[in-house]
Amino acid sequence: MKEIKVIGIVGAGQMGSGIAQVAAVSGYSVLLYDAFPGVAAKSLQRIQASLDKLLSKGRLEQAVYDAASKAFSVVDTLEDIARADLVVEAAVEDVKLKKEIFTALDQAAAPDVILASNTSSISLTEIASATKRADKVIGMHFFNPAPVMKLLEVVKGYSTSQETIDTILTIGKQMNKVTVVAVDKAGFIVNRILDPMLNEAIFLLEEGIGTAEDIDNGMKFGCNHPMGPLALTDLIGLDVLLAVMEVLYREYGDSKYRPAPLLKKMVRAGKLGKKTGEGFFKY
Repeated sequence: MKEIKVIGIVGAGQMGSGIAQVAAVSGYSVLLYDAFPGVAAKSLQRIQASLDKLLSKGRLEQAVYDAASKAFSVVDTLEDIARADLVVEAAVEDVKLKKEIFTALDQAAAPDVILASNTSSISLTEIASATKRADKVIGMHFFNPAPVMKLLEVVKGYSTSQETIDTILTIGKQMNKVTVVAVDKAGFIVNRILDPMLNEAIFLLEEGIGTAEDIDNGMKFGCNHPMGPLALTDLIGLDVLLAVMEVLYREYGDSKYRPAPLLKKMVRAGKLGKKTGEGFFKY
């Protein structure tokens, strides 16, 4: 089984930053890349602020804090990121973009480098088809916020080898995550259940069945959910939910996965949730 010492992260947005922090705190060296200039450097500032906060609250030991603070390096190209032992792609949910990234990584990386995607819905088998190492392509689906959420959903594509799966499960254990293994079908385990529920909550709001507050309180206090479905959608991003629902609808052809019209309308209006300051609630 391949020993992993350096983890590369492609995409320094909210998810990429969170994954990078988890990797650093878990003892790995981290290479961070983003296609947009300056984004990775700003991401490091956010990560450092998060580490500072954890240390001040006594939730991070000084030795772990010191090592994690020194674990990061920002790189400028995909060729640089390919020096890692494992590369985790955390770009937007766009299959064309992901395949382009994986093709470039496959060409630049040594033959034994594992390529993982944080995709929440796109086929790992299709992503792997853009490479010549399908046995070393796998899904590592972290949940937002990655430093807090305990689950790591490991997704095996059609050709993913057992050795690759075992390596990622070992990394998940090192990261103190609970791991589940899913077969490569759209939505995998969690989003196949979760996202249609979020979508249904939007249908309820659109039909006037309840206010956003009442719908969320109904699920929080009636089902003991820690967060209401509409607030959770705001946290995830309405555009992200729409992308997943469109994948589910396209892949399964079942009307139960049809994106709510209100969801599509709000995405078109740029009301994407917390990241834009407004979604179903204002921030």
